[in-house]
This record gives sequence, C-alpha cells and structure tokens, in this order.
Amino acid sequence: MEKLPGAAERFRGKTVLITGATGFIAKLVVEKILRLQPEVKRLYLLVRAADQVSAKERVRSEMMELQIFQPLRDKYQTHFNFWFWDKVFPLAGDVSLTNLGIGDAGLAEDVRKETEIIVHMAATVNFAERYDTALEVNTMGVKHMIEIASKCTNLELVLLVSTAYVNIIMEEGIIMEKPLQQWRSFNGRFNLDLSGEMAFKEAKLKELVFSNASKHTIRHTMKRIGAERAKKFGWANSYTFTKAMGEMLAYDQKSRLPIVIIRPTAVASTLKDPFPGWIEGAKAIDTWISNYGKGQLKFFPTDVTTVIDVVPADIVVNAMLCIISYHPQGTTDFIYQIGSSVANPLKIAMSSFYEIMDKHYKVPLQDMLRRGLSTAEDHHIYNHLKREYDFTVAVADVYWSFTISKMRYDDSKMQNLMAMMTERDRELIPCNTRVINWNKYFVETHIPGVMDYESRELIRASRNRK
Repeated sequence: MEKLPGAAERFRGKTVLITGATGFIAKLVVEKILRLQPEVKRLYLLVRAADQVSAKERVRSEMMELQIFQPLRDKYQTHFNFWFWDKVFPLAGDVSLTNLGIGDAGLAEDVRKETEIIVHMAATVNFAERYDTALEVNTMGVKHMIEIASKCTNLELVLLVSTAYVNIIMEEGIIMEKPLQQWRSFNGRFNLDLSGEMAFKEAKLKELVFSNASKHTIRHTMKRIGAERAKKFGWANSYTFTKAMGEMLAYDQKSRLPIVIIRPTAVASTLKDPFPGWIEGAKAIDTWISNYGKGQLKFFPTDVTTVIDVVPADIVVNAMLCIISYHPQGTTDFIYQIGSSVANPLKIAMSSFYEIMDKHYKVPLQDMLRRGLSTAEDHHIYNHLKREYDFTVAVADVYWSFTISKMRYDDSKMQNLMAMMTERDRELIPCNTRVINWNKYFVETHIPGVMDYESRELIRASRNRK
C-alpha cells in the first residue's frame, strides 16, 4: 500500500472549497487546517451573503474574531490579519442556488480551476425545519455542489458531511457504514422521487400563497409538511429526511467523482482542541441541559436502555482531516461514521422515560380530570402540570431518534482508517473516542461549555435590546 504523507503534508499548497463556512464545525475545520498547515494555498469559504464585501465581513465578524483563533493570533501577532486574508478567500453565495449562487463568472471559473478538495458542510440542522428550506439546503445544496465539483479540473476529493441519523430504527441494532437504499423509503417499500418531492413542495407553497395565507401560517404549514413527508418515507424529521436524499444524490455520482461521506453522531463541545468546551448553538443534548437548568425539564427524555451517542466537535474535525488524508484511492468503501456508541458507549442510568411520564404526568392528570377541577387552584395546578407534560413530549418527539432509539453506530471503517495514521498524526489529529472519560468530559468540559455559551447569548441579547 502506498505510504501517505500525513495530514499536514496533505494540505500543503492545496486549495480547498468549504461550504457552510460559518457553521459550528466549519469554523473549527478552518482553524485546524490553518494551524496544521500554514502553507495551505487557499481556503475558499462559501458564505451566504449579498456580495463579496458582505461575505468578507461575515467571515471577519463570525469567524476570524472568535476565541478559537487566539492561538493563531498569538503565533502571528501583528501579522495575523494579513496572513489570514492571504489564506482565506470568502465567497458570496448560496448552496440552494445553481452555481452555488456565485454571481461573479470570473470568480466562479477561478474556483473551478483551483479547487482540489471540496468539504461540503452547508446544511440547516433544525430538526423541525420547514420542508422547502430543508429541501433547498440539505438536498439541492448537494446537487449544486456536485455540479461545481464535476467542473473542477484538478479535483482530488469531495467530502460530504452527512449525519449518522439518516439511519433511523427503533429496534436495537448496529448501524453499519453502508449506503441507504437508493431512492427508496427507509423501509424499502416505496419509491422516493426527488423531482416529485420538489414538485409537491412547490404546489403546497402555491396553494398557501393563492389562499393569502400569512407568513406565520406558511411557516408552520411547511414545518408540518416536512414532518409529515419525513414520517411517510420512514425518517424521523425533515432534517434527517433531506440529508438522506442529499446522500442519495452523492451515490448517483460515486462512479465519476471522488466522493466520500462522513456521518457524525450527535456533536458536542470540543474535548481539547483548540481548547476544551467551545461550542456554538444548542445541540440535542444541550437542549436538555439548558432546559433542565431553567427548570423547564424535570428529567431527561431518555430511556434506561438507551446508549447516547455523542462525539466532541474536535474529534469530528480530526476525523474529517483523517479521511481527507488517508482515504485510499480505488476502494469501494466511501462512508465513514464517527461516534462513540460502539467504541465507548455513554449510558445514562435512569428509569424508563415512559414510566416517569406515566408516574409524574399522565396518571396525575387523568386523576385530576376524573375528580373534577372545581376550584381556581385545581385549574392552576392542572394547567401547570399539563404544560410541563406537553413541553417534555415535544422535546422527546423532536429528539426521539437521539434519545430513545436503541441503535448503535458502527465505526469499524473509521477505526481502520485511524490505524493507517502515522504516530505524529495520532497526536496532531486524534479522533478515537475510545480514550474519552465521559464523566470527566461532561462535568469538567461540556456542561461548563454549554453554560458559558448560554451566558454569552444572554449578554448578546441584552446588548441588542439596548
């Protein structure tokens, strides 16, 4: 087998196109590549913006000024700004549009000529996203990226960031690193037609506009339709459904493009790189932590037999760099999962979710109705308990694929790739979840990181109100 040079050398002199560049993981990818290989030639960062000036401002304010870039600031001191902009080239665009929304024909041509590696991360990760938005970004975004990739004259690799939750089953079992059934419902019983789904979405939007529906009604109707279409074809929500269709588009091109897919499980805060506990946005498990801390959740909506599959963000980033650096040419394998439920399972020891719901909510609510609500105090207690019940059910419904299902995600192909790494790369881009002490990570790193993020958001909201 050909000896590969390692992660740092893989990026030396290379030009990389990164979509969804202002996302949580993407920011860490940019920082890590710049720190790992200062002689990377160029990072094209596609961001949603009206023009190049706005794109650069987004990268400056939403990425460059972040705390995660402090190690690079310390290294380059007063030269940091010049060095950063010499390497980073923001692109105003939109993955939901053809040509990735890059309006400057000359710039688009430069991208096609220069790009050697594409990392496609653009996505809407809202589990309850409206169907039209999820389709345009998570599915059509892949189509438009592939169209660009097919015209890149020096293309070496396309890394598509998907999600492990494109595979959803309630029964216990191991989910292997294999493709989904091509253009079939999850259970294989129905045909799945992307053009039909696009036409269905357009027809529903036209109906709503024709009926003079309000923006609020359109938004909520499209969210409901997204959930309905996902469940019709066997997926948990519009996010996983549209990500699954994005994967299927990639399968169609596997024979002519060097496409590789990574499926992370639930991403949490950084374990240690560039520093422990950094996070942006509320992830699935963070929704529990913050709402539990606020008293809105009385217990976590999970089950005694559930294994929570969590992976720190820097482990995901390192796994991506490992794939880019070590994925063998000519192999038929092209899907890698990065998670912890097989290698280092995280178990939450608590009573059954269903037993708790019955004991604390369903039985008391039924008893109150049976006895009758004769006083204002009875109505107050009943309504308070019912709100707690409804909120917990809503959280569980959105996140059931993560919190209550019994799957474990095999990562043997990812482990095999890790085994190919040099000793130096095992230090530079460690991506093995087996070494994580979960109790220490959550108590000392993740929960403080979530609380710090919540505090930053409260301060930001307070400033915006002034």
